[in-house]
Order: sequence, then C-alpha cells, then structure tokens
Amino acid sequence: MSDKKISQQKKQAQLDEWKAEVDKLKAKLSGATAEAQVKMKEQIKSLEKKIAEGKGKLAEISEASEEAWESMKERVDAAWDSLKSRVHESIAKFKK
Repeated sequence: MSDKKISQQKKQAQLDEWKAEVDKLKAKLSGATAEAQVKMKEQIKSLEKKIAEGKGKLAEISEASEEAWESMKERVDAAWDSLKSRVHESIAKFKK
C-alpha cells in the first residue's frame, strides 16, 4: 500500500473518531443547563468547522497524484498536526 493511501486511511480514521466525539458531546447537551448548552453548542460548532477543515485536507490528498503527494506531504502533515492539536484542545474543554 502506498504512503499516500496509508496517510489517507489514518486521517479518515481520525476524522471518524472526531465525529464520534462530537456526537457524544451533542448527546450531553440535553442534560446541561441552558447557559452550558449555549457554550457547548458554540464549541460543537467550532469542532464541526475543524472537522470540515480536516475533510478538505483529506480531499487534497485524494486529488493529488503520487508525485504531487510527495511534494505536499510535509505541508499537509504539518497542517493536520495543527488541526489535531486544536481539536483535542476543544474536546478537552468539555471534559473540565
């Protein structure tokens, strides 16, 4: 399996994991106070934007040829690492 395919699969799994986290957070909304719900909804919206950004990065990989992938790999991986960090920070806010 090519490096590109492996990267795609790992990133797709990460997106699926983040989506599952968002779904869990949405399930917690009903038990929260009105004020907490407002904050949680803002955080969920932010997380969903980050997931959409991740989908965009995954699309970049999918559309790239093997040659193009080699030249863009470091840039995409760096952007993905930054995105992953921001998602984890947002999720951690819910667990406080």
